[in-house]
Amino acid sequence: MENYDQYFTANRQGWNLRTEVHKNSEFYDVEKWKQGGISLTPIELREIGDVRGKSLLHLQCHFGQDTLSWARLGAQVTGCDLSDKAIEYARQLSAELDIPAHFVCCNLYDLPAHLEGQFDIVFTSYGTIGWLPDLTRWAQVVNHFLKPGGFFYIAEFHPVVWMFDDQMEFIKYPYHNSGVIETEQTGTYADRSAGIEYREYGWNHSLSEVVNSLTGQGLRIEFLNEYPYSPFDCFDKTVKGEDGNFRIRGLEDIIPMVYSIGARKEE
Repeated sequence: MENYDQYFTANRQGWNLRTEVHKNSEFYDVEKWKQGGISLTPIELREIGDVRGKSLLHLQCHFGQDTLSWARLGAQVTGCDLSDKAIEYARQLSAELDIPAHFVCCNLYDLPAHLEGQFDIVFTSYGTIGWLPDLTRWAQVVNHFLKPGGFFYIAEFHPVVWMFDDQMEFIKYPYHNSGVIETEQTGTYADRSAGIEYREYGWNHSLSEVVNSLTGQGLRIEFLNEYPYSPFDCFDKTVKGEDGNFRIRGLEDIIPMVYSIGARKEE
């Protein structure tokens, strides 16, 4: 098995740098959110539904804003992330806002060695699985932490979007997972002018790879939805629609930008 440790180490360093920018950015608007806001988008709120009284595990949770939003909606939450700076800030927010939550800092693949128990819901969203080389191992972790009858949910940027170059002008990368993609980055999607530089490593995953990894663990797909917009203004050359969502200029409603999957573990 290929050793990915060097990639994960570099990505952790990059996300540590990003976290310092993100927690003070207009994109995340933490100060406004602290006043009782919910950072989740209408897509996952509609598709997951009522979480009151349910246990929820948030994989690759960044600094916990969405995790704590689920807690505000009544879930008992646990979050996991690779970045120690992100988890440190998540714990700080939990304490400051008196929102009960448990946060674990580790590589997702290592989570079964750092966390016990099973959950009613396992959740992940937007810009997560592209940091993982092996979706079979990912799905094994998902299955490990789901209770019998439990619900897995992912909302993620569509693999078609990741085929484009950073300027969203031409196709640059393969649709399928053809190995690691190494890029040099400056700034971050939340602040393009931020004075940070880092190297990152990612992997593209087709929809078939995602679906097959989940069904390979015995999970039953309940729905697969695709959306021609992004709830977030995090790509180049976007235009904001009347619905408040963002599309790529010249490709409005032509390409899919987000998909979501709901899957159930058998009783």
